[in-house]
Amino acid sequence: MPEGHTIHRLAQDHAARFRGTRTQVTSPQGKFSDAAALLTGQELTRTEAHGKHLFLGFGPEDSWVHIHLGLFGKYTLGETPAPPPTDTVRLRLVNDTHYSDLRGPTTCALVTDAEKQAIHDRLGPDPLRPADGPAKAYARISRSRTTIAALLMDQKIVAGVGNVYRAEVLFRHGIDPYVLGRDIGEARFAQLWDDLVALMREGVRHNRIDTVRPEHTPEAMNRPPRVDDHGGEVYVYRRANQPCHLCATEIRTAELAARNLFWCPTCQPAGAR
Repeated sequence: MPEGHTIHRLAQDHAARFRGTRTQVTSPQGKFSDAAALLTGQELTRTEAHGKHLFLGFGPEDSWVHIHLGLFGKYTLGETPAPPPTDTVRLRLVNDTHYSDLRGPTTCALVTDAEKQAIHDRLGPDPLRPADGPAKAYARISRSRTTIAALLMDQKIVAGVGNVYRAEVLFRHGIDPYVLGRDIGEARFAQLWDDLVALMREGVRHNRIDTVRPEHTPEAMNRPPRVDDHGGEVYVYRRANQPCHLCATEIRTAELAARNLFWCPTCQPAGAR
């Protein structure tokens, strides 16, 4: 499932290509045809992201396309002329210069302002939303007997963080992923939050996840670059049984809340807070 930086990048990309233009909206697959017929020819006036949720606003008010990619959703954006759409395209936007195709989302629905606000209300603060900060998330984390690794993945507590950022930010701060939320001090959580803000902003900028510090890049350490479909340089994510870049201990993996967790037992010793 794409992490929050991908959704914020999609919001930016749609704004750059479509905002302020009258857009043709279609649903070649047919599942969004009724809503597309209401929207086609209107201007895309605003785009927004919150966590893993994308919102495309049409017209002056009260018309939003709410998109959640889920596990299988994918976007293709390109310049016109657009290729003939396949029958798997749920939503196609086209203007004079660009097109975007959405396939396989968990959610693609036309919602009102009130329905959109209800989605925001059930999500936690997002490190990529400038108005959001760590206080609301920490208020819940500080009372929880759940592990910090599980809490960081709970979209009701912190929106947008997925498996990669979860594993990497805990490594970067030397925190045992099994430490309980209530045992994470407020100052330490503020450091985690600030690091997530910086890492995820870089993710939006480069459209990929890189989490290693400059002194730990392949060039700096004279090591081979990572070879992985997900791209980007990381410390522990999907590196199970490989040596830690810092201490050479074998990276461990385990299942936690139906997702694979990765950590270094030396750099993140049991009980480390």
